[in-house]
Amino acid sequence: MDNKYERQMKKGVLDLLVLKLLEEEPKYGYQLIQELKERSEETFLLKDGTLYPVLYRLEDEKFIESRWSSAEGKQVSRKYYEITEQGKKGLSEIYQTWKRISHGIERIMQSEPIKEAR
Repeated sequence: MDNKYERQMKKGVLDLLVLKLLEEEPKYGYQLIQELKERSEETFLLKDGTLYPVLYRLEDEKFIESRWSSAEGKQVSRKYYEITEQGKKGLSEIYQTWKRISHGIERIMQSEPIKEAR
């Protein structure tokens, strides 16, 4: 089977997962990619081209803010992303939506077919 269904499902939850990781502490892009990979046991293997549009969209919605770190010694400056108060509210709302949808899917998948009256 083509993995287009998996891609579409994953795309729908990226905002939720990125906000959740940023709720813990500010992170830079590559760090987010690595944490998504590790904590999902490689279910979420993102490329830069997938993550950065998510970050830009969340920034446009005022759910996150970005700032550059200063370069110290051999360390390069990095762009860190941090969740805002509005983002914390958004995270809660998105998570409630996810739970409602997941519950509805489970109810349908585990239910007996409805028999039509003749």
